[in-house]
Amino acid sequence: MSGDAWKEGGIDATGALMVLTLKVISCAVNYNDGLLKEEGLREAQKKFRLVKLPSLLEYIGYCLCCGSHFAGPVYEMKDYLDWAEEKGIWSPEAKGPSPSPYAATIRALLQAGFCMAMYLNLVPHFPLSKFTDPTYHEWCFWKKLSYQYMSGFTARWKYYFIWSISEASIIISGLGFSGWTDSSPPKPRWDRAKNVDIIGVEFAKSAVTIPAVWNIQVSTWLRHYVYERLIQHGKKPGFFQLLATQTVSAVWHGLYPGYIIFFVQSALMIAGSRVIYRWQQAVPPTMALAKNVLVIMNFAYTLLVLNYSCVGFMVLSLNETLASYGSVYYVGTIIPVVTILLGKVIKPARPARSKAQKEHFHSFSAPGFQPLVTAVLVLKKWLGSFINLALALSCISVIRKHPVGRFYKSSY
Repeated sequence: MSGDAWKEGGIDATGALMVLTLKVISCAVNYNDGLLKEEGLREAQKKFRLVKLPSLLEYIGYCLCCGSHFAGPVYEMKDYLDWAEEKGIWSPEAKGPSPSPYAATIRALLQAGFCMAMYLNLVPHFPLSKFTDPTYHEWCFWKKLSYQYMSGFTARWKYYFIWSISEASIIISGLGFSGWTDSSPPKPRWDRAKNVDIIGVEFAKSAVTIPAVWNIQVSTWLRHYVYERLIQHGKKPGFFQLLATQTVSAVWHGLYPGYIIFFVQSALMIAGSRVIYRWQQAVPPTMALAKNVLVIMNFAYTLLVLNYSCVGFMVLSLNETLASYGSVYYVGTIIPVVTILLGKVIKPARPARSKAQKEHFHSFSAPGFQPLVTAVLVLKKWLGSFINLALALSCISVIRKHPVGRFYKSSY
């Protein structure tokens, strides 16, 4: 099966079929949008709608474009047609001569080479088979958690590599051109093929930003064709739209328990991060220390839950996923759930948007803001207690099986 091939570092036809699925769906939906009246359509629908049915040659060319056929990125039929026919930003009349793609292509290739070197150097030290090794379950809590982080960190470089190669191929074709900057003189932008922001992923301050920096084009596709279309007019999106979108993404990746668990986990992760962000935004400028504490908390939360959750994405099987999660006492599941529940109880006042600055600060007066401060302290105390308990239980279980001397030797 395809998941087993990907798990062991190989590839098969399903990667190309995944990309093709998104292209076929978007083309059909955009043509349907072209049959509707423009009034009532969202901006993305207006931008990408097809008012004319593409020819068979155009459709096949779009679906099987070799630069993005195996690993993406996904792009819109309308952009493909404009590029092929030299219209829009590709028109010769648009801001002078066409920009040279060579510098951006070389940058993408150098990035791909670096990512490949990182992956090949790290993967022998952090194999996924370790999660089923009995010695892994003898380690203490912190060592298991660290190994989960390093396994996720290692696996990501494989995706950084293939996306960088795909980005280079789309840029050199000219399709990766996305317009000009507003600087003087204007410079070309090559964002259409960009599928990952490595620094943005590894140092994400909030889980909410992850979809904007990881598998960017697929995340954009999910937002336009799933998330936004589930929102009823006049209503705000909620957890249902988020969970439904992540479930669609899980099914698209494959019917493996690890994928489904990972994407449900990611929905919880993003929802919990939103709660911390709301608390952070509610802190007035005069309480810089409290704001910085919440910023650090959101960063640590994202780092912990993301790398804990991605184990399921890597190992795929139900037994291995639950075993790896259980080895750290489901800490990456419990923390988001608790955070979401705290967000239901502690709802800080929204920043006042009145004309008077005084009214803005009054919305965060001591009586109204005190519950949030108390919640932060309680959460901090609870997290410390939970980690200490988990650490103690882990070490006790190891001591029961091994002499003290062997414990220190095997664990450190």
